[in-house]
Amino acid sequence: MSITLEREPSSEMERIYDKIRGSVPRFEWEMHAPIVEEINRLKRVRNAVILGHNYMVPEIFHGVSDFTGDSLGLSIEARDTDADVILFCGVHFMAETAKILSPDKTVLIPDMDAGCSLSDSISVEDVRLLKERYPGVPVVTYMNTPAAIKAESDICCTSANAVSVVESLGSDRVIFLPDEYLARNVARETDVEVIAWHGRCMVHEQFTVDEIRAYRKQYPGIEVIAHPECSPEVCEESDFVGSTTGMIRHLDRAPSKHVIMVTECSMADNVQEAHPDLEFVKPCTICPHMKKISLEKTLSALENLEQEVVVPEDVRVRALRAVERMIEVGRSPGN
Repeated sequence: MSITLEREPSSEMERIYDKIRGSVPRFEWEMHAPIVEEINRLKRVRNAVILGHNYMVPEIFHGVSDFTGDSLGLSIEARDTDADVILFCGVHFMAETAKILSPDKTVLIPDMDAGCSLSDSISVEDVRLLKERYPGVPVVTYMNTPAAIKAESDICCTSANAVSVVESLGSDRVIFLPDEYLARNVARETDVEVIAWHGRCMVHEQFTVDEIRAYRKQYPGIEVIAHPECSPEVCEESDFVGSTTGMIRHLDRAPSKHVIMVTECSMADNVQEAHPDLEFVKPCTICPHMKKISLEKTLSALENLEQEVVVPEDVRVRALRAVERMIEVGRSPGN
């Protein structure tokens, strides 16, 4: 693949760069711009839509994504289009969710090895053993899991609707998989007994109470916004706790002009354009799996229709049942 850099960026490329100039230096953008242009041209040729998760780098999030946001919301958006191809710029379980909802579309991911520490923390055998240990107890599974785990579940949830889902089951206790911290945060908000697994997100588990207190000391009056995959202690120390979409919505009413988003680093870069009046203090905790997704890999996947995500039909049907049951309860977006 050979791409010649343009001397004069197109007006469209300049428009995109205006959105990300605070995060991407001009010299980097001059390397990105021709790849962005080629991806956007090829989308029309392939009748493809590109989904950009909130944790993508700005040149992908603002440069080539047709839809941006949380993983389930993106999959629903793509399902409702007439696209033939869905290219998911996110990690593998997210692309699987798109395939669960859109079995007749070709679903691609730029890097098949873009995994997730939380998603990888539990196996099908683990779920079956838990069901044997707690017979009759319903299994609630966070969307951040592989299709095979969803297929073993009674119902799925997002970080935003987890409490509503748990309480919708009418059970005195539930098995909640796989995020230990999210389970503990849910347990604080309900009388239902929550049986937790020991999975954790390698990004969110890094944040500590001492770190947040240090930021407060350095930036008096700072607004601390945390994701519920953080520990209950970190959430307790924060001013607002919510899903990725919930965090973005909260920014519209944030009482302080100084904000720290206790989540993956790129999210602050991506929301900066919509909130130019806010100053984001960035702890820059990076997800190495998300950062496997690059413009070059995105172009290659679209160019060659490679890195296709396939979910066996029997697994897909059972996983879809768990997802649809959640949607019936009522979904607040975000994970």
